Amino acid sequence: MNPPVSASPRGGAAIRFAEQDRFLVRDIQRLSGTNLSSCFHCRTCGNGCPFVQAMDYPPNAIIRLVQFGMRQRALESSTIWICVGCHTCSVQCPMNIDIAAVMATLRRLALEEGAMIAETNILDFHREVLHSIKRYGRAHKLGIMLRYKARVRQWFADLDVGLKMLARRKMDLRASKVKAISEITRLFIPHWKR
Repeated sequence: MNPPVSASPRGGAAIRFAEQDRFLVRDIQRLSGTNLSSCFHCRTCGNGCPFVQAMDYPPNAIIRLVQFGMRQRALESSTIWICVGCHTCSVQCPMNIDIAAVMATLRRLALEEGAMIAETNILDFHREVLHSIKRYGRAHKLGIMLRYKARVRQWFADLDVGLKMLARRKMDLRASKVKAISEITRLFIPHWKR
């Protein structure tokens, strides 16, 4: 006999209860410091999000996936990578849920658990930004873009934008380092090794 099924948050294929992780909501709440049980799915978060059209699930549906224990769907969604952490959703939430913290927690778990990353180009870009900050103490835009373009092998995509940024002095040709670079690089050392 097959396990019972429940409706999908987006009205798509049904999910078998056997696929659910009953501890997911507890883990996400603990790691993000956010109480997800107070979400009543008013969708205010999605209404304010500037990137919701590019997401596979609106922010409240990600919360619903977590509440239902649908770990794989939550960790492999595009939404958690498309979220830029602007906190527009969190500010507009009538229940003061820190949705941006939930998204960051899901991204972290996706990486730690080796989940399939839905938006690998976004992850590649994040890694290049972090590399620049670790090396210089700040983001060197030209260096970030050159390393990112080399990684994804799309050298001439957005070339016109890059040239306009150079012409308007929005990108420095040479990177400058902060004076206290050791304080910045210390942030990249795991807390248990400090």
